Formats: sequence, structure tokens, C-alpha cells
Amino acid sequence: MSQAVCCLRHGTAAGESGAAATVHLKDFSVSGFRSLTLVENIPISAPTILAGHNDGGKSAVLAALDFLLGGYRPVEQDRTYTNPPTDAAAPARCASTWAEGRFALDAAEQAMGFPAELKIRRRVEGDSAPVLEYWAQLPSDPRLRDLDSLLVPALRELAETFGLQVGGKGLKADLQAALAAHAARSPQVAEWTTLPKQLARRLPRLLSFSGKDESPDRAIHTALAGSYQAHLADDGLQGRLRTIETEVTDLVKGDAADLCAHIKAHCPDLVEVSVEPEVSFSHGFKHAHLHISRAHGERVDLSRSGRGSNRRIALAVWEWTSKLLEEPRPDEDDMPPVQTIVVYDEPDTHLDYTHQRTVMDLIRRQCATEAVKVVVATHSMNLIDGVDIADVVHLRLETGRTVVERLADDTHKGIDLHLGKIASALGLRNSVLLHERCFLAVEGATEQQAIPVLFRLSQGLSLQAAGIALWACNNNEGALHLARYLAAQRRTVMLLVDADSRNVAKFFKDDRLRHYGLDPATQVSFVGEAENFNELEELFDDELWARVANRKWPRHEGEQLWEAADFKAHRGGRKFSKDILDMIKEKGSKSPDGKPEMVYELATSLDSAFEVPSQLRAVFVALRASAG
Repeated sequence: MSQAVCCLRHGTAAGESGAAATVHLKDFSVSGFRSLTLVENIPISAPTILAGHNDGGKSAVLAALDFLLGGYRPVEQDRTYTNPPTDAAAPARCASTWAEGRFALDAAEQAMGFPAELKIRRRVEGDSAPVLEYWAQLPSDPRLRDLDSLLVPALRELAETFGLQVGGKGLKADLQAALAAHAARSPQVAEWTTLPKQLARRLPRLLSFSGKDESPDRAIHTALAGSYQAHLADDGLQGRLRTIETEVTDLVKGDAADLCAHIKAHCPDLVEVSVEPEVSFSHGFKHAHLHISRAHGERVDLSRSGRGSNRRIALAVWEWTSKLLEEPRPDEDDMPPVQTIVVYDEPDTHLDYTHQRTVMDLIRRQCATEAVKVVVATHSMNLIDGVDIADVVHLRLETGRTVVERLADDTHKGIDLHLGKIASALGLRNSVLLHERCFLAVEGATEQQAIPVLFRLSQGLSLQAAGIALWACNNNEGALHLARYLAAQRRTVMLLVDADSRNVAKFFKDDRLRHYGLDPATQVSFVGEAENFNELEELFDDELWARVANRKWPRHEGEQLWEAADFKAHRGGRKFSKDILDMIKEKGSKSPDGKPEMVYELATSLDSAFEVPSQLRAVFVALRASAG
């Protein structure tokens, strides 16, 4: 056991400092829970999308997350079957169920001696109570563990057994410190052990909203329960909890009044909205009954209202919850806020397309808060727009067990393949249907390989995540014909071709572009034209070309390094890209196979968004605006 861990357990200075800490869940794995025989490394992102068929395991994953964080206790029916039923034997369930998370620890925990990352799991064996454990280095000698449970005589005897010199006055704290230091120096073994209470209290909290059967009353209870817990945790109230029930009730009523005002603003057809919170310290937050009326004095029974109306009110509640997540804690300077994981289970159910987009906008706002992560289970691809595809987890059943598929190859081709699998599972024809809100038509292989890399570096997300479908068309005329066709079909499209297209084909004159249904000012970009360049490759400065060439295609041994002047010498020629490619092939010890590979290697060598040429950055911003 490390000295810091011993201090935590033995009540020495580090453990008694009261230093508040927080742990942030990065990903988690589950075993033996419903259809989750073993699923690993499900990310907790901003947000994570769980996609797939109904009954593919999405709700099981969410319940397992709740189990890990202490909000759900598995029952017999949750334990995975270990064998299929046969005529000879009844099906048996697994003996152990566990959920394990990978957590990032902040400076407060690291100051106690914990690492920057820690594995924590909650495990239940049969009908036993769940146990919360972490993976730690412990003394291989069991006598040096759990020193805080020993009394002074046993501590003194143990110190004498190991021949330790005890400093100070030989009090209990001195004995514990000496033994803890010796434990840290002794041989160690990695094992699961009980999680210290200081960390257990700082595990993330979970707010769960279900779209499948979410009623406004239930959504309000979830939202105001979070408000209740936040007020209850106020340090100024800790010593008066038994005498301030009325005070806390008034605080929650104030939040409820604010919530009612928000619902009325969100649903203008409602004339009156009121919530009556009922708070009991002995039973926690109990009830918050919602009453609405569409005319003064005429209350409406929500059970008699349409599902769409109920869902709009619930949506307003979820939106208001964002305020709770964004508001700073009163003691934030002294204590980092506990991470909040907001879970949405099919939030788009019974909502029209406009309100589905509202849900995604809401989720993005919640994710903008540093201490908040969001997990969304859905089979509607409308909610995936704008999400990094690396954070989309595809769940599918294979022989009755959930299998997790994540993005394995983050190239443009790999992303399309991953999207295609999800599209197939959801009954869509191809991956373009998932995200396409704007088409980008380019000339050929060079742009097809380089543009996705440059876009991602510049914008921080992939083309697919931004809703942009990239099409390479063999040449500039092919790109024009595709753009013309898409414009005729009233699809959002942008054409990106080299500036020299103006000179080699009459099709690219402004009047002809307008005749084809394209606006030259907003839908056509001639790469390099603004700087009197002819093609994409000229946008990158000579110093950058030299730096990449020295890294990728160094000159022959004994010869000087590439210099900016080597590339500058080819400026002003008819074809810059061909000239520098020929130069590299002639003078380099190795060279790219062709122009597409050369430009791709250049793009992948850039270190920051500012190295992406400004004209391309402007095109990318315009693309995102069109796709949005």
C-alpha cells in the first residue's frame, strides 16, 4: 500500500485535510449484466451516442452505468445467463456482475498520492451487497494493510516486529506514519481493494431522462431532485439540516417557480403552470406535482393530453436542467464540482423533427459545461448530426448478446465504413443518408485524400460529423456536372476546383455557372484565385513545404537539407505541383508515389489549424454554415 493510501485509511494528515477532490469517468466496461456478457471501453464523451436496433442493449448499457455510479442495484433478473436452456438443464445465471470505469483524477487526489488515472469497479456476487473497489498497489504482506483498524498496542507490536523507529511521542498517529512509510517501501502486489470514502463521495452523479415513457411529472422530479441535492450539499446548511427543512423547501419552490416560468415560455399555449414541491429530509425529495391549464382556471389532466404535448413539456424541463449544470457552486473555489453525467434514453420519441433538433442543441449546450458529460441512447440518426463519429457506439445483438462496434479507422474511408454499418443496422441505404446536409464536389484523388485531413484539423471534427458529403469527380468538369445535378435537385452543394479551371474550360465562367444553377459568390470556390495561384498546392508556403520534405522525403545522404528557396524557385510556372514532385523524385532519397500522396503527406504533417491556408479555412467555415 502506498504511503498516501495508508494515510487516507489511517486518518493521518493527508486523509484529514478535507481536501475535496473529483473523479471524472472516461469510459467503462460491463460484465454479466443482462445482454452484456462482456462489453468494454464504452466512452463517456460530450456527448456519447449509443446507436442501434431496439433491444440491442442500449438501455442495458445505461442501467449498467447507473449501477457503476451507485444508483441501481442489480436483481436476479439482471444477471446474464451463462448457458442456453435445454431439455436436460434449466438456464443458469452468472454468479458475478460488475461494472468497471476508468477515471481521471484531479490535482487534489494526486496530491494524496493517487495516480492521474484510476480503475474503479462496483461488483455484486449473487445476492450479496455490491462492493466498490479500486485497482491498487498493496503491500504483499497482509499485516501492513488496513492499519487504521488496529489499536495502539497492536500498532506498537507491529512496529517492533519490523524493527521500526517511531518518531514523535510514539502516539497512534506516529505509529501509523512509521508503519505507512514502511508499507510503501515493502514489496507490492496489484489487487482490487475497497475504495476510500474520500473518493467514493466524489464519484460522478447521474441525471437520467427517458424518452420512451417520460412524463412531465417524472422529468420535473428528476430535475428538481438535482436542485434539492445541490442545496442540501451547501456547507452553510450542513450543521442545521434537522431544523431547516422549511428553508430548503422554500429554495426548491423558488427553483420550481423558475421552472414553471420556463415551461410557459417554451409552451405559449399554456396559460397557467404550477408545481408544488414536497420535501422531507428523512425521505429525500419526494414529489413535485405539475398542474397546467390552457385557459384560466381550467386544469388539464396530463394523462389525457397528447404524447406530443407531454414530450414538449418534458423537453422544456430538460432544457431548464441545463441552468443547474451551468450555475457555479457556492464553494467552487475550494471544491471542484462533481462530474455530472446526463443520460437520455431515446429522447426523440414522440417529437417532430424540429423538436428533435432542439434536443440535440440542448445536449450540445450541456456538453459545453466542463464538468458535464452526456450519453444518448437512440436509434434515430437525426440526433447524431454534429457528433464526432468516434463517439458513436454501435450496439448490436449477436446470438442474444450485445456486441460493441466503435470507429477503428479514423480516416475518411474508415469513417464512411463505420457509418455504413450503422446505416445498415437502422435500415438506411448508405452512410451518406446519415449526415448529408451539404455536398462538396472536388476534382479528384488529391482533394479527396487531403481535404478531410485539413478540414478536421481546421474545424475540430470530421466532414461526416459536420454533415458534409465529399465527392471526388475525376476532374473539374466532372465536379461541375455533379454540382449542377445536385443544385437542380435543390440540394445544398459547394464546388471546389483549382483556379486554373477558369482558363482551361469555358464552363467555369460566372454566367455559365449561374446558368447551371450555381451562385459563383457562395457556391463555387476557385482554390488559389484570391492570391493569384493556380492550384491547391500553391496555398502552402515554401517554408512548410521544405519542413515536410525534410521529414518525409529527405535529400540523398551528404546533401544539404531542403530549403524554402528550392520550392520558391518553381513558383510562377505552369504547374507548381508537378514541378516540385519532379524535383523531389530527382533529388530526394525517397519520394511520394504521386501528387495525391504528396499532398496527403503534407496535410498530415501540419501541427495546428493555423497552418491550414486561410482560404481553405474560410471555405470550411462556409461549408459548416451551409450544412447547419
